[in-house]
Amino acid sequence: MPRVLWWGRFDPDYSRNRVLRSLLPGIGWDVADFHPRASIVADIEARLRRIAKPELVWVPCFRQRDLAAASRWARRQGIPLLFDPLISAYDKQVFERKKIPIDSRRARRLHRWERSLFERADILVADTQAHADYFVAEFGIPKDRVHVVYVGAEESLFHPAPMPDHSNGSPIEVLFYGSFIELQAPQVIVQAARLYQGPPVRWTLLGNGPLRAECERLARGLDTVRFEDAVPYAQLPARIHQADILLGVFDAGAKAGRVIPNKVFQSLACGRPVVTRRSAAYPAACRDNGGRGLFWVDPCNPGALAQAVAKLALQLRDDPRIGQRAVEVYRDAFSGEVIAGQLRDAMAAAGAS
Repeated sequence: MPRVLWWGRFDPDYSRNRVLRSLLPGIGWDVADFHPRASIVADIEARLRRIAKPELVWVPCFRQRDLAAASRWARRQGIPLLFDPLISAYDKQVFERKKIPIDSRRARRLHRWERSLFERADILVADTQAHADYFVAEFGIPKDRVHVVYVGAEESLFHPAPMPDHSNGSPIEVLFYGSFIELQAPQVIVQAARLYQGPPVRWTLLGNGPLRAECERLARGLDTVRFEDAVPYAQLPARIHQADILLGVFDAGAKAGRVIPNKVFQSLACGRPVVTRRSAAYPAACRDNGGRGLFWVDPCNPGALAQAVAKLALQLRDDPRIGQRAVEVYRDAFSGEVIAGQLRDAMAAAGAS
């Protein structure tokens, strides 16, 4: 089997990495790891350790700092390099976190640094077509060097289960889980709960993060809203199975419009309908699915979210196949089989055998 060398100080247990690494053997690739002691001189360490020559070097998500040394080593070996950034450091610091003013020298320096790194990769992987378009427009990467590979879900963990039984009159549960960051806009969910008019539902916000205190403040006096602390990753599928409707992200920012959150893949794989913000990041077949498991609202619009949840709560009473249709959306658009095909195409485009 040809071998792909995963290079850098990455987290092999991060869900994006776990999904891709689990799929590589199935498309004929052996996976090896190189975890250097220091990113900046990792190419020297690789030479001293006489790391065996692979057919492809893979620098995984968030590891911009590993890319320069990896590209030097790959060039010396005469082998292609693929980089899966998942996010842009420039976009995160300047636009998402707003830590660096856009017109500052520091922002321009960060942009030049990241662009120079992206240019070193034979293939740049993006998690959505919207993100691929961003890399092309913002950093000038040629279109044919950017390939889309979805994030997906770990199907050994996130698998379908029957919808909850409410024959005893228990309320429908609407579940959000996340890290309570601006991109997710969890405060919109609490505002929607205050506006909600429809069949009885319970809104649950699970997780911890910077906006949780603000959400708790907004929820004062709402007995239909409750908060839960984050659960271990392995317990997350069971928690999803307890709920009826899952919520995605609702921020109006550009980055929120370029991503498909992990929670969307995971919830669909578990057989739960998802309400999330309207976004061009999703395949056209999903955007026009007519309510086959993904339901859309305009970003930062609590009234629209409240109405969408009310409509879906009514449907759940009469249509037991909603959960099955959510699974069908996942299988058609985002399954491991789909992602394996995307992986195969990206690696072939890099020139790897």
